[in-house]
Amino acid sequence: MHMDGLPENNNVAIAGKIVEECVFSHEVYGEGFYTFKIASERLSDQADILPITVSERLIDKNQLKNGTCVDVLGQLRSYNNYNSKKNRLVLTVFAREIRVLAEDEKKNENQIFLNGFICKEPIYRKTPFGREISDILVAVNRAYNKSDYIPCIAWGRNARYMLNLKVGANIKVWGRVQSRTYQKKMGDAIEERVAYEVSVSKIEIPHSDEKTDVVENTTEE
Repeated sequence: MHMDGLPENNNVAIAGKIVEECVFSHEVYGEGFYTFKIASERLSDQADILPITVSERLIDKNQLKNGTCVDVLGQLRSYNNYNSKKNRLVLTVFAREIRVLAEDEKKNENQIFLNGFICKEPIYRKTPFGREISDILVAVNRAYNKSDYIPCIAWGRNARYMLNLKVGANIKVWGRVQSRTYQKKMGDAIEERVAYEVSVSKIEIPHSDEKTDVVENTTEE
């Protein structure tokens, strides 16, 4: 499965090994949805642990066992978690196609394309080691007047380019979905959390005159 030729404005193609078996998530009009997590390897020795949501109509959940490798094509979606005292944005890869890989079938795919609009002022900063980073939040429209709000992180010259962009600007991004562990202080306690975001490798800014600006990184961050 791959994303070539798809007209959608939110496409994810990802493969990985299941590291957390599926559990029931919710039901919509009699259709049950399940969630599980996969480990998607990077070029380095690290792996991104990513949540997948799948309909019971796409696959028998009994096939989704720990250690099983799957290939998923879908969208990166967001929803609001109201279970905590504060409203929190939650991301998941919503599967539209899913396939169990054979034991001898090795895939290490993780790519995403988004076409949306900047909905918060980009935040530019430098790490203690001098690396340039920009954080942006991209709103991607979908059916029924809904939008997904996707955090993206850009590096190097992509990060510098973000400084020119304003809220409401149309932006196309290519990259990979990644997980990041961080610590948050909750009173006297320290709570470990996981954030999901798009690590941007290429940016395209469409213009009304049909020209585009393209900025691309050639190395993985």
